[in-house]
Formats: sequence, structure tokens, C-alpha cells
Amino acid sequence: MAGDSNLVTVEWLARHLADPDVVVVDCRFDLARPEAGRTAYRRAHIPGAGYLDLEEDLSGPRQPHGGRHPLPDIAAFSRTLGGLGVDHDVTVVAYDDQQGGMAAARCWWMLRYLGHPRPRVLDGGWSAWCRAGCPTTADVRPRPARTFAPRVRAGLAVGMEEIRRRLGRPDVRLVDSRAPERYRGEVEPLDPVAGHIPGAMNLPWTDTHDERGLMRPADELRARFAALRGGGGEVIVYCGSGVTACANLLAMDEAGLPGAVLYPGGWSDWCSYPENPVAREG
Repeated sequence: MAGDSNLVTVEWLARHLADPDVVVVDCRFDLARPEAGRTAYRRAHIPGAGYLDLEEDLSGPRQPHGGRHPLPDIAAFSRTLGGLGVDHDVTVVAYDDQQGGMAAARCWWMLRYLGHPRPRVLDGGWSAWCRAGCPTTADVRPRPARTFAPRVRAGLAVGMEEIRRRLGRPDVRLVDSRAPERYRGEVEPLDPVAGHIPGAMNLPWTDTHDERGLMRPADELRARFAALRGGGGEVIVYCGSGVTACANLLAMDEAGLPGAVLYPGGWSDWCSYPENPVAREG
């Protein structure tokens, strides 16, 4: 772990795996097969890792509004973190097996949102760990519980009404993190309406990492986010439901562009209100 990076390497984690103040969290999840991540965890995981489920732990129950992955109840999630041995004194390292680490990035963002000072993501995730020949186990050995006291940083998230009030303001830049064809409104496999929030630019989250699933170098990330640098104002990032946007937020922070905020409800929340405007291209 170098400097203020949000990432740790496989080599760093292997050296610190036995450190009592390092807590590893497995966040593997498959949107098409919700049980697949937990099943994979039970089959094999990084020794000592606990498990956080994207939909049961890192999200709350779906409602008519609020998006497909609304933020979880803070008190309940804090109890879950404490049960995994997390408090404000440990370093938390999250990983998953998605190329680019979308669920691990959601965990990273949730911890930051709750005021945790040292959330990290394993660069390259489960695949990089296995490629390096590092140890895995099926043993589940709970860590001693700690008390996690949330210190919510409300300024890291905005809601739908705030987005609506900001539409058209030159000092607000919206970033849509979804695939280009979804942004353009050509296809929409998950939500009832296709398109994007008017005025948003498209920076797909998948461009933040290379073919091995490793975060791209900082200079490449800075070039990618060049349009967002300078000029002041606010950068608001969204995706379909507040998960993959976290990968963009992680990359922005690595690129030296801190301060961007998340619209957790994302497109799935925005399009649940028929009166909200929709933009399409092509």
C-alpha cells in the first residue's frame, strides 16, 4: 500500500494477512445468480475473509423508488461490520471477482460514507490473488467482534430531488457510468426506461481497469477524467443502481480527483419517476 492509495496489491495483502488490524472482506456477487458469490466464498476464499452480500448487506430492500440497490439501513449495516471485526482502527480490504471490482468498490464507498478512515480494495481482486498462487481456504473462522460506530458523511451522496434541482447548472457535471449503448438509450436490459439523465456525460466504469482487472495507472486515469478537472463545481456520478458508479469514484480518487459524489439511486431511481426528463442519442 503506497501513500494515500485506495488500493492494495496482492503482495501487500499476502504480507499483512495475519495482521490483527487488517480485515479482509469477500464481496463476490453475480447479479444474474445472487447466490453464486456466497457459494463461491464457501468453496474457497482468502484466509480469514468475511463475506458481504451485495444485495443483503451492501444494499437495502428494493422499494418503488430509490433504485435497484438502495443504501442499506445504517444501523443494521454497522452491526454487520462489527460482526466481521471492523471498527475505525482496522484497515479493511475488500475484493471480488468482477473485472474492475464493482462490488468491492461499493464496499469501499459504503465504508467511506460511514466515516471509516482506511477502506481499501484489492487491486485485481480474487483473480489476481489466485494468479499469484496465494493461499485460499474453505474454512470460515469469524474474527472477534468489534463495535463499528458510523460517522455518516452525508455530503458523499445526493438524492433524486437534489439531482433534479441541479439539472442544467453549468457548475454541476453529471457522469453516467453505464455502458455506452445503455447511456445512448439503444438498449436497456434492467430498467423500464432507456436513456440517461439530461446533461450527463458517459464515462463507462469498465474503462477504469485493464484486461487483467487491475486499475489503470494514475496518468491514464487522469487523462480519462480530464474533462472533469478544473473549473470548480460539483461532480455527481451515477450508474444503474449505485454499484458500478463506485468503481468510477474509486478511479477518480486514484487519479487525484477527489470530492465527486454518488447518486446512489442511479438511473433505476431516476426513471421510476415518470415526470423526470430523459435524454437519448442516436
